[in-house]
Amino acid sequence: MNMFAPALLAAAVLAAPATAAPRDTPDVQLQKALAGRVAGEPVRCISTTAITSTQIIDKKAIIYRVGSTLYVNEPQTGADQLNDFDALLNRWAGPQLCRTDSLQLLDRTSRIPRGFVVLGDFVPYKKAPAAAK
Repeated sequence: MNMFAPALLAAAVLAAPATAAPRDTPDVQLQKALAGRVAGEPVRCISTTAITSTQIIDKKAIIYRVGSTLYVNEPQTGADQLNDFDALLNRWAGPQLCRTDSLQLLDRTSRIPRGFVVLGDFVPYKKAPAAAK
């Protein structure tokens, strides 16, 4: 046996990538994104020009930021296809996104279509008011 073999084996073990921590479930991811916020009454549409960011929760929901409000949309159809590595394409881009609108899911790298979702209602979440002291 080579006298350097134990040292090489130890170096190989140390250089091996660490096992990735398990990802939170979609429900936990959504809870974390909405921490400190309270739900309002669902709305049918939101203004596309007011959306400042979008976040996809795998197999669960799409979160749209409009100012300080987060609108959560749990699609009526296709939620099981949502992937946070996807891009969303609205083929009928108009001034609003509404319930029953269809969005195409595109692989972010290849831009190849891989499915679609049909939107549900948009539930607004606003920051909870600070408790009085």
